[in-house]
Formats: sequence, structure tokens, C-alpha cells
Amino acid sequence: MGTTSPLSHAQDVTSREGIALQNQILGLKQTLSQMQASQGEGGALPPPSATPATGGGAANGDLVSQLLERVNTLEQQQRDMRGEIDQLTNDLQQKTAALSKQMADSQFAAQAGAGAAAGAAPAAATAADTAAAQPTTPDGLLSAGKAALQKRDYDTAHDNAEAALKNAKGAFRVDAQFLLAQSLAGQKQYRQSAVAYYDAYRQSPKSGRAPDALLGVTASLLALGDKKAACEALGKLNKEFPSPAPRVAHAAETFGRKGNCNG
Repeated sequence: MGTTSPLSHAQDVTSREGIALQNQILGLKQTLSQMQASQGEGGALPPPSATPATGGGAANGDLVSQLLERVNTLEQQQRDMRGEIDQLTNDLQQKTAALSKQMADSQFAAQAGAGAAAGAAPAAATAADTAAAQPTTPDGLLSAGKAALQKRDYDTAHDNAEAALKNAKGAFRVDAQFLLAQSLAGQKQYRQSAVAYYDAYRQSPKSGRAPDALLGVTASLLALGDKKAACEALGKLNKEFPSPAPRVAHAAETFGRKGNCNG
């Protein structure tokens, strides 16, 4: 035994209510026509807001006004109901179209499933090989990050440095922090690179990385145009490492001229 959908039931109810409203409107219009015919020659009705001279005329005018208002109300309700019917019909069409598309997509997926299954195993193997090739240890991440830095792939170097910092300890952690600073400088994020270089210095202020880290702070600050802060970082380098390696000494002299640190 078949069942009636909620949408069909709503449409049936709405149709019955619409017919009832239409019947009420027709009845009221007939009553108005009869009353208009009884108003005298021409059947003209006084305006609803007018106040007739006699009591009987006033009562009749009030009744006509009430009937007119009732007719207008019922006609508005009929228009609203017609709009609801149109909306329900539109919703039904959209749902039917969506269901048809879903069934077609499911059928296509089922047909394509057999062909896709044949290539699934090689694809899975390739994905597994790629995942296996990704470094996971701090040492491996640092090696991959430094290689990326040499290729000027600063985004990859940045990602590897951050991944290494999660588990790196000791010298590995200082190297990872220094790599992070270098990648930020390569991305021209000089404010962040200055902070990262100084963090690398703070983690091991007596290590071989410390002079390079202070040079990085100086270079980043000069790139930001903050010569005063750059000269302060350079002064810290000269004070704490009075006899640096020739490479560091040459870079410090160059940065000093750029920042007018000796002026």
C-alpha cells in the first residue's frame, strides 16, 4: 500500500485551503455586489472613511468597509498561499534533480571502481616510498634543510628547521635554530630572522655558532634599516669575540661600514 510524501500532503492541504479561501472571496464579492446594487442609482458606494448623514447609511457603510477589508485580506492570503505552493514545487524539483545526479555519480563511481583498483596498489607503493624518503630524525632534517637552503628553497629549509626543533637537543638544536634564522632571512622576514639568530646565540653563547649568529642579527637589523641596533649587535660581537675567524672579522668590518658604526 503506497504512502504519501510530506511534500505531497503539504501541497494537498495547501490546495484545499486555497480553494476554501477562493470560495470565501467569491462569496464576499457577491455580497458586495448585492449591497452595491441596493445603494441606489449607479450602485456607487461611499468611501470607507466617509461618515454618512443617517444612522442606517453609516451602518451600511461600515459593513461595506468591513467586507472590502475582508476581501483584501483573503486575496492577500490567497497570494501568499500561491507563493508557498510555488516554493514547494521548486524545492521538489531541486531535490529530484539532486537525487538523479547522486544516482548517476554513484553509478559512474561503481563502473570506474574496477579500473581504479588496478592502479591502487602501485599508487599506494609510490606514496609509501615517498613517505619513507622524508627525513624524520633531527640529523636527517638538518641535512635536508641545509641542502634546500643551498638551492634557495627557503620554504623547505624553514619547514625542516621547525621539524628538527621539535626533537633536537644540544648542538643539533643550535644548528636547527640557526637554519631557521637563515631560512627566514632568505624569505626576507628580517624581523623574525633577527630574533631567530639571537635565539641561536642565546642557546649557546660560547659555541662556534655564536659569532655567526650575532653576524646574522646585525645583517637582519641592517636590512630593516635599524642601524643603531645593528651597531649594538656588532659591538657585542667585537666585545665577546675579539679575535674571531678571518671570515667573521671581514663580515663584521663590512657591516660596520654599512651601519656607520665607527662614525
